[in-house]
Amino acid sequence: MNSNLSIKSNLSTWPLQGSVNGFVAWLFGVTGPLLIVLNAAEVGELSSPVITSWVFSIYVIGGLTTIFLSVRYKQPIAMAFSIPGAVLVGSTLLNHSFSDVVGAYLITSLILFVIAATKSTEKFFRMIPAPIMMGMVSGVLLPFGMNIFLSLLDLPLINGGVFFTFLLLTLLTRVSRIVPPILGALVVGFVLLSFHQPMRINTLSFHISAPQLIIPTFNLHTIGELVIPLLVTVIVIQNAQGIMILRNTGYSPPTEALTVWSGAASFVNSFFGAHSACIAGPMTGIIADKSSGKISERYKGAIVMGMLWVLFGLSAGYVTQIVQFIPISFIELLAGLALLFVLKNCIVSSFSSNFQMGALFSFIITLSGFSLLNIGAPFWGLVFGTLISYIFESKDFKRRKTE
Repeated sequence: MNSNLSIKSNLSTWPLQGSVNGFVAWLFGVTGPLLIVLNAAEVGELSSPVITSWVFSIYVIGGLTTIFLSVRYKQPIAMAFSIPGAVLVGSTLLNHSFSDVVGAYLITSLILFVIAATKSTEKFFRMIPAPIMMGMVSGVLLPFGMNIFLSLLDLPLINGGVFFTFLLLTLLTRVSRIVPPILGALVVGFVLLSFHQPMRINTLSFHISAPQLIIPTFNLHTIGELVIPLLVTVIVIQNAQGIMILRNTGYSPPTEALTVWSGAASFVNSFFGAHSACIAGPMTGIIADKSSGKISERYKGAIVMGMLWVLFGLSAGYVTQIVQFIPISFIELLAGLALLFVLKNCIVSSFSSNFQMGALFSFIITLSGFSLLNIGAPFWGLVFGTLISYIFESKDFKRRKTE
């Protein structure tokens, strides 16, 4: 009897907007990022069963881990896969066998365990000032905001209708309490899309996806080329984004535990041919936004996203066909709208206190897309932003030590 009351109470407090944000985060995660993975697989000339196994693992393992971590810590933690990591894998597959690449995945996951065991992740976060970190996160998220307006040029009537609906509902505060702006925008968008390009579901073939066991082999050259960049993308680029977004929205994420679970999920992924797991910054931003409900309830949006990811992984071949009907600009618009207030808060956190010069360089370098040694711009934004800050803002570092 008590358990039934508990379930009813839990459902009655389930935030509608949080569920919508979970759906938007899922929709973003199964479109653009998936295309990057499929492109990497195409570069490596992988077979269809191996590609299916890769997609199955990143979504099913990512979804299950998301649900577990979000319930365990009552925080909106989106576990996914490294998007820049997929780009790295694609370039590595040009000169290395897939089994050697899988061996590098396995080594990466084991090193993640060692990093967490030595509490090196937290040392890294203490070493780099928060404004510089937030400058990097702002640089990562700003293109999502810019895509709001670029998307209007692609499908002006459909995306314009979505944008106008979002603004109108945001303005009408009384209405937005009943119909969240992003939900109204989503409904209007799909209605307009149904007129623009009707989709025939009955012409698509359905089948349950299944993983395939991949036996890793170990090549020192492959390990040397791929492991360090993968570690950087997981800890410095992806996890750093997610952790800083959670901190900026009022949470205290378990830094070392997230590194452990990134390693655990990466370990499982590797045997199914999938690359490293990590905390997804943009998707965490979507579900952690204040529009997702009370701070104690936002983790439920992550549960929705995790469940949808598991279902997507189990039926990847079928759902991918449906998702391909949705214009990329429409997805980019929804993601940008969902991240709008997160972006605002990140920029404010970057430039409203000390270390402003370092935060500015971190922001600019990240936004530039600068790449060196196969390592992406967010990492170099943190490196050069911190160096610039040491040179020009030494007083801020001295002040930080005395606090």
